[in-house]
Amino acid sequence: MKKKNSISRRTTLKGIGTIGAMTFFANRTYGEQFAGINSKEIEAQSDIRKTIFAKVFSTPLIDTHEHLIEESDRLNASHSRIRSNDWSFLLNHYINSDMLTCGMPQAEYDKFFSPDVAPIDKWKVLKPYWPAVRNTGYGMAVEIAMQQLYDIPELSGQTIAKVISGYEKFCRKGFYKEILCDKSGIESCQVNALEQPFRKSAMPELLMQDISIVGMFAGPNIDSYAKQAGIDVKTLADWYRVIDWWFDTYGPYAVAVKSQNAYSRDIDYENVPAEQAEPVFAKRLSGENLTSKERKLLEDYLFWYAVKAATKASLPVKLHTGYYAGQNGMPLSRLINNPASATHLCRTAPETRFIFMHICYPYYEEILSVAKHYTNAYIDMCWSWIINPIAAKDFLKKYLVTAPANKIVTFGGDYIPVEPVLGHAVIARRGIALALSELVEEGWLGLNRAVELADMIMHENARKIFNLKEKTKKLKGAFWAA
Repeated sequence: MKKKNSISRRTTLKGIGTIGAMTFFANRTYGEQFAGINSKEIEAQSDIRKTIFAKVFSTPLIDTHEHLIEESDRLNASHSRIRSNDWSFLLNHYINSDMLTCGMPQAEYDKFFSPDVAPIDKWKVLKPYWPAVRNTGYGMAVEIAMQQLYDIPELSGQTIAKVISGYEKFCRKGFYKEILCDKSGIESCQVNALEQPFRKSAMPELLMQDISIVGMFAGPNIDSYAKQAGIDVKTLADWYRVIDWWFDTYGPYAVAVKSQNAYSRDIDYENVPAEQAEPVFAKRLSGENLTSKERKLLEDYLFWYAVKAATKASLPVKLHTGYYAGQNGMPLSRLINNPASATHLCRTAPETRFIFMHICYPYYEEILSVAKHYTNAYIDMCWSWIINPIAAKDFLKKYLVTAPANKIVTFGGDYIPVEPVLGHAVIARRGIALALSELVEEGWLGLNRAVELADMIMHENARKIFNLKEKTKKLKGAFWAA
């Protein structure tokens, strides 16, 4: 008797598309090095897994978090983040931290990223450390990208020449769209520009933008925000006008606001009366040093002003939680408080949609309970797939049987260079497919429901949460792109 969930191979493959077929069946050129999937493994899988993997690898993704620089800056090598415009740039974000923590000396690190070292010689610098880092999520994302873009089985001494030439040939006009849309299956990205509060992208419909609010309250960064607004800040009321100008000018075009202030403190923002904040702001303007207590008081007050402005503009508030990028600077004693502080935010502003990013790794069980309990709490799995791919897969499994399925978005590459976004997308798709497959195999979900959930968590939720239909229409007529 045919099993209830048995589906023919022909049905499984229907509609998988070029990207899905290439990835799902893992072109034999890549063998076992391709994200852990090879053709023999796929052939041995159950109909459930074949069906779900085919669905996930052919379903569009909305990318809800990136730090991508503009394509023109890559082509001109004119951005400060580009230390050396060669293949080493692909390792200049995230995996560079693994390179240091595995033991690479600072002198070797500087040599690897130096523009004065020939690209071919950089492999000799990396070679002793590559075996230690290639199997981390950071390492996998880079190597998968190289496999897909430069047609190599792995990064090695035998393939480095092809990587170097591939990098040089691929960096050409239009390569962002080719990587993001054609090869990664991404509909649109949401970019948090690191060098300015809101970037007027040359590709506004593809590289949608967040408004960075961190400088509105942390510091605050008066020069950066007031200069563009054309407002001379002499009082707290003037600073209100600056913040309002950013929302009036760019709020209609932005998809969300973003703060990474959790890198320097907990997200325990308290409601502070204006009369307490005003003298502290005056002290800040005069150039006096603030005490830690005064600094927190001012940050807390201005945070809520920015959040209220975002809510008025119907923009979700994205907040970093959990793990820190970099190395040798992460106090877990602070991070462990993020979920509890998140509940305070949700209670304080029930009309604001808070999006807690990165699954608050490693405290993802706790942030899961926040999403379940609070109406205005949402989870973004961005970055988590390369921090710890297995933890991210387990989180998604647990989330789908715990909290409402319409409150999670499952992918954001979180990269400055565009190429590793492709590798990250493959890792995320594998994790999503495994999570859904295991839920079906363990009897928690039916196969049809799992297939429906793939659409919801990979793109439908993001479209609704960030109002992408209306934002796309608005961005088509963006005043700076006319």
